[in-house]
Amino acid sequence: MTTHVAISSGKLTPKQRKAIVAGTIGNTVEWVDWALYSIFAKIISQEFFPPGDDTAALLSTLAVFAVGFVMRPIGAAVLGGYADRHGRKKGLTLTVGLMAGASFAIALTPTYGMIGLLAPVLLLVARLVQGFSAGGEFGSSSAFLVESAAAGRRAFAGSWQQVSVGGGVLIASLLGTITTSALSDAALHSWGWRLAFVLGGLLGLVGLWLRVSVEDTESFTHARVGGQTKTNPLRAMLVEHPGAALRVAGITIAGTLTYYIWVNYLPTYANLTTGIPLSQALLSQTLCLVVFVIALPFVGILSDRVGRKTTLGVFAGGFVLLAWPLLNLLSGNFWSLFLVQLTGMVLVLGYSANCAVIMAEQFPPEVRATGIALPYALAVALFGGTAPYITTWLNDIGHSDLLWLYVSGSALISLAVYLTMPETKDEEFA
Repeated sequence: MTTHVAISSGKLTPKQRKAIVAGTIGNTVEWVDWALYSIFAKIISQEFFPPGDDTAALLSTLAVFAVGFVMRPIGAAVLGGYADRHGRKKGLTLTVGLMAGASFAIALTPTYGMIGLLAPVLLLVARLVQGFSAGGEFGSSSAFLVESAAAGRRAFAGSWQQVSVGGGVLIASLLGTITTSALSDAALHSWGWRLAFVLGGLLGLVGLWLRVSVEDTESFTHARVGGQTKTNPLRAMLVEHPGAALRVAGITIAGTLTYYIWVNYLPTYANLTTGIPLSQALLSQTLCLVVFVIALPFVGILSDRVGRKTTLGVFAGGFVLLAWPLLNLLSGNFWSLFLVQLTGMVLVLGYSANCAVIMAEQFPPEVRATGIALPYALAVALFGGTAPYITTWLNDIGHSDLLWLYVSGSALISLAVYLTMPETKDEEFA
């Protein structure tokens, strides 16, 4: 692995704190837009697809969700390379603008009853744009936050990338909880869900303003001044750092699968399998997300002290052992769902607090955004984007009892990666 030269040390400076705050808030509002789709998946399925078969409509909606992930590797390659050539700031400004625009497009798209098959086509196009944006977002925002950290605080700084993702999902969940609880079914289907997407788009514009106001990182600036930037960061990453790219994919497999099941889709899944009202399931998600978001920086601090391998190993090993009992505890009872969701999210903390920093530590600055973004996006597309569809499909064919094997198997693969990778917490970093 490349040894980097440290460019910062000690406590976070005011400039570093400002960068982390701005990066976190900007990323939060972008992920509001991304998360709203899965939260309102059941309603969207009834608005944009032919009536008559609710399960088929939902599966079609989740297929669009999964197809959106196909664009993430493309966005990762294009936008990650853009951030490595032109700077983290420019890359992040572009991603949030694309995400906000697509959110407005979804809010304004007419229903299937109004324009027929054109409705799901427009929905698909908007989701592809969001997937393209999200593909570049993770690499650029992770590089930006970790590069903005002081030495010995990289996991803490990187954990705010996932604080912002969890915060975005939390805001989206709050919007879902408020609209499903306060509005009648008719109002919710008519305009309530659309209002949530409009608000998400407006928050995206706030994120755009924040990202315009910050400076680029010293890591990128030093690489550019030193002539280290690459004309083709994608090719350089693949040729010069193939082992690191494969390691990033392996790190991601269990993390993305468990994240999208426990943090994003569990309310809809519990509603389908147990009959618990969606409003109660979203309330459980909201409460658990509060705990999750608050705990993330503390697990980041723990990682800076005990290491990446230990905290990641607890996450993956926990799911290997607990996936079966957790999923078998699901019932129509609110507290049962809350216990299952909270336990899973506590385990996911070990991945989410580490993912930005451990991936950033694999690459030098001239290919860092691309190196994080592309292998991560490929793993997310294969394992995260398909997770809601596969869980719904397993339930539809009467084999929801096999979901635990899917979760435990992926956790076992990532556990093997965690146990065999080098520890990077004490390596110098540029």
